[in-house]
Amino acid sequence: MFSRRCIWVNGPVIVGAGPSGLAVGAGLKNQGVPFIILERADCIASLWQKRTYDRLKLHLPKQYCQLPYFPFPDDFPEYPTKHQFIKYLESYAKHFDINPNFNETVQSAKYDETFGLWRVKTISTGGPIPVEVEYICRWLAVATGENAEKVVPEFEGLEDFGGQVTHACDYKSGKSYFGEHVLVVGCGNSGMEVSLDLCNHNANPSMVVRSSVHVLPREVFGSSTFEFAVSLMKWLPLWLVDKILIILAYLILGNIEKYGLKRPCLGPLELKNTAGKTPVLDIGALQKIKSGKIKIVPGIKKFSRGKVELVNGQTLDIDSVILATGYRSNVPSWLKENELFSNDGVPKNPFPNGWKSKGGLYAVGFTRRGLSGASLDAISVALDIAKTWKDETKQKKKSVAARHRRCISHF
Repeated sequence: MFSRRCIWVNGPVIVGAGPSGLAVGAGLKNQGVPFIILERADCIASLWQKRTYDRLKLHLPKQYCQLPYFPFPDDFPEYPTKHQFIKYLESYAKHFDINPNFNETVQSAKYDETFGLWRVKTISTGGPIPVEVEYICRWLAVATGENAEKVVPEFEGLEDFGGQVTHACDYKSGKSYFGEHVLVVGCGNSGMEVSLDLCNHNANPSMVVRSSVHVLPREVFGSSTFEFAVSLMKWLPLWLVDKILIILAYLILGNIEKYGLKRPCLGPLELKNTAGKTPVLDIGALQKIKSGKIKIVPGIKKFSRGKVELVNGQTLDIDSVILATGYRSNVPSWLKENELFSNDGVPKNPFPNGWKSKGGLYAVGFTRRGLSGASLDAISVALDIAKTWKDETKQKKKSVAARHRRCISHF
C-alpha cells in the first residue's frame, strides 16, 4: 500500500547527499535560498560510509579535498582516513544546517515544458508504509556522482566458480581472506590497495591487469605528486608536465613494465582529462609486486570450479574473487532528458562547461576531477541558482505589492 503526496519546493531539488550535494546545499544556505536534498540511503555520503574498505585514505592532500567555505580541522593529517573524512562531512552538514530527506529514492525526473517546472517522483521508505512523493520545482541539481552504481562485468563460467565473489564496494578488510588465493580483477587505485591489504593479512593475491596503467609515486621531493603537477602546470604545457612525471616515476619506481604493468601511450594527466582514467598513486603495492607477493596476471578467459583460465592459457587455483571493476553513473535510469547528460550518465560537455543546461538543470560531481572539481561545480551551481531565485523573488514581491496597491485604490 502506498500513500501519495505532492510538494512544491520554493527553490531547487538536489538529488544526492554526498560531498557534491552537500557542497551545493552549503552554497545555497550562504545565499539564503531554500532547497531540498533527496538521498536514497539513510545517511550522508553513503558511498564513503557503506561502500569503502577500512584502510582507505584520501589519495590527495586534504587541501585539495575540502569542500567550499569549510576547511578541514588543523589537526587532521595530510591524507585523512575515510573515518576522518566522514567526520568532516558530518561536521560540514551540521555547520550549514543541512538536513537531507533520507530513504527517498528518485524514480524519475522530468521537465514539464508547459509550465517550465521539474517533476521529481520519488518513493520514500522512511516511514511505516512507502510513500510516493512528487516534488515540483524550478531547478534540479543532479549530484549523484560518477560512482552511484558498481560495475560488474560478465565472465564466462563465473556462476560455476563456487567460491566467494565480492565487488570492491563490499570489501572491508583482508582478515577474512587469511591464507586464501584471491583473484583481484582490476588494477586501478582500488585494485592496488585491496591487493596490498590482502598481502598485509597474509592472503595470496593475483591481480588481473587487462590494460595499460600509469603508476606514480604518491610524493616527489617531499610534496604530493598532484601538488607538484599543479605547480608545474602554472608554467609548463600539459604534455611537458606529463613527460616530467613519467621520468620521475621511472627514477623513483624503476621500470614497472618488466613486472607486467605497461604504461599507456598518453601521459597520466592527458589520460585523466580525456578518458577520466586516474593514475595509480603508489602507497606500497608496487613493492609487493616486485617481491612477488602480489602476482600480476593477464586478462580472464573463463572461470570453472575453483579455477580461472587466463587469456595466455595459464590456469590458477583460486578461493575467492574480488571485482575492483569500478563504478558508473545511474543518471540515465531516472533523469528523462537528453541535453546535458550522455547515455553513459556523464555531462556531454567536458569540464569546466558541463555543470549547466537549459530549463534549470545542473550537474555536480561529474568532472572526473575528484572533490576539487565537484567543489568548483558546486560553487558555480549555487551562485547561478541564487541569482535567478533572487531575481524571481523580487519580481514576485513587486507583483504582489502592485496588486496590493490596486486593491487599496478601489476603496
